[in-house]
Amino acid sequence: MSKVVVLGAKGRFGRAAVVAFKAAGWSVREVARNWDGQGDAGGDRVTCDVLDESALVQAVLGCDVIVHAVHAPYEDWATVLPSITKSIINAAHASGATVLIPGNVYNYGADCPLVLHEQTPWRPTSQKGKLRVEMENSFRASGVRTIVIRGGDYIEKEKTGNWFDSHIAVKARKGRFVYPAELDIPHAWAYLPDMARAGAALCEKRAQFSAFEEFGFEGFGITGQQMADGIGQAIGVPQKTSGFPWPVLRLLGLFSPAMREVLEMRYLWGTPHVVDGTKLRETLPAYQPTPLLDALKMSAP
Repeated sequence: MSKVVVLGAKGRFGRAAVVAFKAAGWSVREVARNWDGQGDAGGDRVTCDVLDESALVQAVLGCDVIVHAVHAPYEDWATVLPSITKSIINAAHASGATVLIPGNVYNYGADCPLVLHEQTPWRPTSQKGKLRVEMENSFRASGVRTIVIRGGDYIEKEKTGNWFDSHIAVKARKGRFVYPAELDIPHAWAYLPDMARAGAALCEKRAQFSAFEEFGFEGFGITGQQMADGIGQAIGVPQKTSGFPWPVLRLLGLFSPAMREVLEMRYLWGTPHVVDGTKLRETLPAYQPTPLLDALKMSAP
């Protein structure tokens, strides 16, 4: 039985990866900095700070795949992301494991084309985009076998504070739809269980890939109006649309570093973009994504 270690197992992609790999028949070890309120550590659950390299190496020895789902707070990226990258690369070298990374679209920047694919040049225009590019390039240069599956904003049923559950659909049951962009701009979305399931399927084929392999996860490239209409149809409640209060966020940003980091990424809401999934479909011909209406029905708060 193949073995996977999921780093950041309590986070968004980490939780979904645990479910996906278990469903695919893998032996799964979950790693987090703490398991407060979620059962005792030990056995298949390990308490470990990824910045403790010796502890991390012990946590991943004997595994075939490491899922890098560690997500530091935005405001800490510049100081901790390079150290996290170095620690995971060293652990992957020690174990000989393949690393699966959930990628995002930050790499492309505000001047990106509408359709993003594996050959689209990385031209980040945000500090976080530059840090993501540095991180992925570090894995590319390391020689560690790496798979990046790249998608847009997450749609999921868990309430984790993302755009979908905290702002856009939070009052959908009352018929209120709040959108942070013009309603006619295409935006990339990834149904999180599907993206994790595709990542697990790619790991089954890891021996067939180059040392660094990138796959776009198409998900749903839809406009705000299509999202509103879809939610209304999925839950049976017509949606009245309104804009997002960006001025309030700018005011909060005067006092909150976290809000300033969110504001830096506002360009993604004004820049039309969708992710091309041709390569993924060709690699995983049996993979069947969840239809949009089903995903919205299962995810609407």
